[in-house]
Formats: sequence, structure tokens, C-alpha cells
Amino acid sequence: MRPDTPADHTAEAERLLRTAAQYPEDHEPLLLRAAAHLELSGDRPGATTLYDRLLSSSAKVDHPHLVKAFKAANLWEYGHEPEARAIIDGIRAAAPLDPAAWEIVAETLEAHDELDLAHASLTTALTLLGVAEASVDRTGIPYSTQSLLATRHRVRRLLALPHDTWDTLADELHTAPISLDELHDPKRLWSLGSEDPAELRAELARLRAELGHYRLALSRPFPVAVLHWPEPELDELLTAYPELQSEYPTHTAHLLDIEASLRELAAAGTPNLGIVTATVPSYEAFAASESSSPANADLLPQYATTLAARGRAVPWPPSRGADCWCGSGVNYGDCHGAQ
Repeated sequence: MRPDTPADHTAEAERLLRTAAQYPEDHEPLLLRAAAHLELSGDRPGATTLYDRLLSSSAKVDHPHLVKAFKAANLWEYGHEPEARAIIDGIRAAAPLDPAAWEIVAETLEAHDELDLAHASLTTALTLLGVAEASVDRTGIPYSTQSLLATRHRVRRLLALPHDTWDTLADELHTAPISLDELHDPKRLWSLGSEDPAELRAELARLRAELGHYRLALSRPFPVAVLHWPEPELDELLTAYPELQSEYPTHTAHLLDIEASLRELAAAGTPNLGIVTATVPSYEAFAASESSSPANADLLPQYATTLAARGRAVPWPPSRGADCWCGSGVNYGDCHGAQ
């Protein structure tokens, strides 16, 4: 059951903090989730403490701009607007290639009626991420970047701006039965005061479509992830557990299977896909926690899901111009992206 009351959120935050102490290599995603629960419990100063703990940690933070964006959003909500604005200005000046950080920045500005600044931030983000201003295969745009397109579409509707090519792309990527134009119509609130049954029924349909979208996002709080074994790790795995040879005939076949599996999932409409990198010690520890042998192939998908739940997944497909997920150092489009 998902936490519902402030006490539930506090308890969940405490559980996540204990888990972070148990798995220090995963402290960043776990502390971010704990901070989110503290915000929902009403303990916003406590959440800020966790954000500061991450930013001042001697351990490497993989997504510092995202942490800063969460901190800014939280600070603004409990009266620290100047500090929040300063943090947001710093993020925009740094121009990170992190879609999630830009998403939080834009949504924070939108929530506080800074629509022009939100629009400028989203446009900058999409430009930095190399999203072509034209219709493309939806499997070529990462899930997080698709969200930026939809958010920018909503902000532009609020600003009464005409559709541009990115808005058209957002429309094409949208899969819900109600169009983005209708969902993002700024006049929707008027229908709530209407006495026309047709308008009220239309608004109920829009609300159901939005609820379905949010439920889908909640059902996948972490990516649907495929397991990737770097070649040295795979050699060590198969030496120790030759029973798994049938799962991984060769390393080359393993890499091809990863890309094919992800493309198949994308073609079937599965959003939010990712890749998690495996190591033999981590897998052995997971098998021990499950009271099973690492030679048990049924553990492999469970291990992948566990790593994804702990924030270890790298989004697939990589952003335009990024290196391939396989570790070759070659541009994804010239490596497995050309498959």
C-alpha cells in the first residue's frame, strides 16, 4: 500500500534512510526518495536537510543539478523564494544535460506563475538535448525528454502561443485518448462551473485520461530495465556459474539481445525503459538475500528490477549525440543505435 498520511510518509522516509545506510553506493536515489516523502509529510525543512546532505557529501553525486532543482522547488514552497530563484538561475546558467533537472525547474516556475521563464527553460533544455524540431520515430526520444515536450506544450497553451514543430511532436508522442490540446486547454476550469451536462461529461473524460496517465507513471516509478553485463563481469560470472552459459552464449550476442529487447518493448508501447549494469559481487549478494544460488537464471530479471528500484538504471535510448550504453565510447547512433 502506498503511503497516504503524513505519518506513513515519515515512516517510509525513515525506511529509505535505513536502506541508504545499508547500500551506500545507492545513497543518492534513496535519499532523494526519502526527501520526497518528507515533503509529503509536511517536513519541508527536513527534506532540505537531506538535499544539503547530498550536495555536501564527499561521495560522488551523479545528478547534482537534479538535487539542486528539488531543493529549489522545496524551498520555494515554504517561503524561501529568493534562495530558490538563485538556485534555479544557477542551474539554468550551468546548462546541464539532465532532462529531469530541467523538468523540475520548469514545473517549479510554472507552479509560481513564471510562465515565460518556464517556457524559456524548456526550450533551452530541448535545444541542449538535441531534440530535432520535426517528427521522428518515438523510440528515438528518451522517456524523460518526451516529458519535457509535453510540459512545454502545456506552458505554451497557458501563454496562448501558437503551435510550433515541438508542439506537433509532443502531440504525436502523446498516446492518451484525449489530445494534449484538450488536456492543456487553459479554459478547462470554466467547464467546472458550467451547467451544461455535455461540458461536464467532457471534463470528466479529460480527468479520467489524466488520472490514467498519472496512474501509469506511478505504476512505473523506476524504468523497466534490462540487465547489462560488461565483458569482464560476464566472463567472471560464467566462469563461476557455467549453468548460465545458455543465457549468455557470447558477450556480443548479449549486447545485441539487450538492444533488441529494448526495441521490442518500445515498439509494444512500454514507456520509461532503461539499462542496469551488473557486477558479480552485487549479483551474488542479491542471490544470498533471496536464499538462492546465483546459478538460478530466474534471479536475473529480479536482480535487474532491484537495481532499477535502487536508482541504478540508465535511460534508454541515450540522448542524441551521447555515447552508446555498451561502454564502447562510440556514439550510440553509430553503435547499437544503428542496429
